[in-house]
Amino acid sequence: MTKTPLPLFDDDPGATSVCALAAQAALPAAPGHYDELRVGGRSGQPLAPHWARFFEWLGFEGFGDLNRRRHSLEQQLRDNGVTYNVYADENSQQRPWALDLFPLILTPTEWAAIEAGVLQRTRLLNQMLADLYGPRELLQRGLLPPALVQGHPGYLRPMQGVQPPGGTWLHIAAFDLARGPDGRWWVVNHRTQAPSGLGYLLENRIAISRQFPKAFAEMRVQRLAASYKALMQGLCSLSPKGREARVALLTPGPYNETYFEHAYLARYLGLSLVEGSDLTVRDRRVFLKTLNGLEPVDVLIKRLDDQWLDPLELRSDSALGVPGLMQAVRAGHVLLANAPGSAPLESCALLGFLPAICEHLLGEPLALPSLATWWCGEAASLHQGLPLIKQSVVKSTWPHWGSEAVIGPSLTPAGVEQITGRIVRQPDEYTLQAYLPLSQQPTWRGGDIAPRPAMLRVFALADGPQSWRVLPGGMVRLAPPGQAIASMQRGGSSADCWVLTDGEVDRTSLLHSAPSTLSMAMQKRIVTSRSAENLFWLGRYTERAENSVRLARTALRSLQGESEGEGESSPELQAWLSACAKYNGLVLPAVPDAQQSPRVFERALLAMLSPDSPAQSVGYTLKALSRAASHVRERLSQEQRNLIERLQAEFSAQTQGLGADDDFATQEALDALEQASELLSAITGAQTDRMMRDDGWRMLSIGRHIERLATLSHALAEALQSGAAFEHSGFEALLTFFDSTITFHAHYQQRRDLVALLDMLVTQRDNPRSLAWVLATLRSRLQKLPTAHVGGPDQLLQGLPDPQSWDLIALSGAMSGPAGQQNAYLGLIELLQTCTQAAYDLSDRLGHLYFSHADRVNRSFLL
Repeated sequence: MTKTPLPLFDDDPGATSVCALAAQAALPAAPGHYDELRVGGRSGQPLAPHWARFFEWLGFEGFGDLNRRRHSLEQQLRDNGVTYNVYADENSQQRPWALDLFPLILTPTEWAAIEAGVLQRTRLLNQMLADLYGPRELLQRGLLPPALVQGHPGYLRPMQGVQPPGGTWLHIAAFDLARGPDGRWWVVNHRTQAPSGLGYLLENRIAISRQFPKAFAEMRVQRLAASYKALMQGLCSLSPKGREARVALLTPGPYNETYFEHAYLARYLGLSLVEGSDLTVRDRRVFLKTLNGLEPVDVLIKRLDDQWLDPLELRSDSALGVPGLMQAVRAGHVLLANAPGSAPLESCALLGFLPAICEHLLGEPLALPSLATWWCGEAASLHQGLPLIKQSVVKSTWPHWGSEAVIGPSLTPAGVEQITGRIVRQPDEYTLQAYLPLSQQPTWRGGDIAPRPAMLRVFALADGPQSWRVLPGGMVRLAPPGQAIASMQRGGSSADCWVLTDGEVDRTSLLHSAPSTLSMAMQKRIVTSRSAENLFWLGRYTERAENSVRLARTALRSLQGESEGEGESSPELQAWLSACAKYNGLVLPAVPDAQQSPRVFERALLAMLSPDSPAQSVGYTLKALSRAASHVRERLSQEQRNLIERLQAEFSAQTQGLGADDDFATQEALDALEQASELLSAITGAQTDRMMRDDGWRMLSIGRHIERLATLSHALAEALQSGAAFEHSGFEALLTFFDSTITFHAHYQQRRDLVALLDMLVTQRDNPRSLAWVLATLRSRLQKLPTAHVGGPDQLLQGLPDPQSWDLIALSGAMSGPAGQQNAYLGLIELLQTCTQAAYDLSDRLGHLYFSHADRVNRSFLL
């Protein structure tokens, strides 16, 4: 049934349509700015027809529901883990992605002009790169100053004379557009090295279309999937391997400001997300380090700037790139998207020279104009531009190497004088660009429709040799309230962009036709060595956190006179807890033992729970757990990531200052540990029941069981050596640490003899906390690892104790000697120490064999 649109206005002023409600709620745009909501962009005019249609399809009920939808949108982004790192360093906090409720809506006519202009610019920039790294005719004819190109820090001399596959230098190009007060669109910036936004705009589209499904469908909004599919097909067609090309997405890592979208885009496109350390160059070919050995890579979509690509030929201090990568590029063995060397195109100074260059290279005028630009390195431009500082934006000529832009209209006379002096002293480092009041996009603010300055980033994607298409939409950036610059780093937000069409909506999907049962069975997700290593440590830190939490709770209860058994805790128990606490990093080695100074030991244990303590206690381990999870976020469910982040944040907040002399500190710590234990149970449950049983999961499981073997075997050996295992409170505490109390008492009722204890904790094959079960599980996991490496799983099994040879009677040799004599168990203690060492040895061999690829030494760097 088709909905009858509501009238735009009613003849009766007292009657109200939904469009009239929207018009009444809309605040006027600032003077001198284009109002995206209104006809002709002028405040006071009726709603633009496409906005009227939007509110008509929204209806009265939908308009009254906007606050709830805004809260729902924020919750959806939090649940999906959409983040943006404001500062790209290890200690920064990830900020939730900010997305406004209303999209920017473009009519078919508006979009046709943008599309044509962007396609022309992409062709132009591609030809410019071919010339700059080829005949350099533009420099010889004086159409471009050599200092602006060859003096640019991003001009790559190693690319001189290189011909990229298909003559295509740019595979993904982004253009920042702004609409001026007259309604015309202007190009403000080019982004050609590693443009961001393709992942975020996709998430924006999915989130907003869910909030307005009827309007999205009925207004014939053009879809995005066809452009992404065309990009992947275009990249494969440019690769020598064709459709069989292996494509990966190269990311700087989880501390990059846009890492979320790297992981999101890789998952959406079905690509391996790789870091520089995942790749290696052998014989001028690029390979991916995987658990199955080295796998060739034919195409890399890079998300790091060119200077960091290869420490051998570019920045020698780069830890993000791949040594020898430039050799592989020049040899034509790997396609980089985009080809290295496009940094000079990102300089805003270039915009002033494009009209003449376009006439020369394409024989036609520039369709989409650039803002008036003066590069101060030219005397004429400097003379012309200096008087216009108050009407301009002062920018660094070299993006990423200079300071932030300065808005001329906001400068005081003293500020103008100061910036003028800086320009005169170093003119080539500055570029003036005409100030453009940005158009103002409607945003929903809890009852009002408030205008915010907006800038649109549009993408051109290669779909074949020197052929591109423009993705129908883009990422809109909104300036923070009260500011004029649309920047995410400065606290701005984003919006979706709807491109309307008069024709059919493209229904292309990236979901391929259903494969055969055989081909589905042959598909196997590649697990990179880095991902495997991080999953391995994710497993170890998860197990370590569980053990540390359990040990800390046991120790604190014992110190409070609440030992697991009845009555006071014994000196033997105190000695055992002290030894285990120091071994597991709950207290520093210099702290007096609990039996010597219980109060000092307790205060130290409380103080060390925080992640900022010098000991590797619970808080430290939870922080390490969160860090390991951030490195493999593409492999974890959002629910599991949320649990890990919540656990780390809440425990950190609860344990701040617990070392102070506070009578309630111990109880507060116990409450925090109890909550941490519950969240860890949920995390381990997600690891056990909600992850694919591939090689990555096996590494996680192996990590957990290596940690469990080392920790529990050491704890039992210490219990025997200290005598804690021979007395009541220590007996019960040991069961608690092994998380086997309920199982033991259900199995053995009221028995308290050591034979029963050893059966449960050492030889019992059905108890997942027993050493025999852990070793058997380890063996099973190891035997299923890839066998591509020399030795493979068989090499890993060497030195690992085999529980099948264990005999309970032999392990309980003290039955024939005096009860409670620790020296009667020297053989068992030696076996337990062997288990502990075997766990650490296995960890080392595993890393050498599967993570470092140290056995593959055939490298070739031919300069």
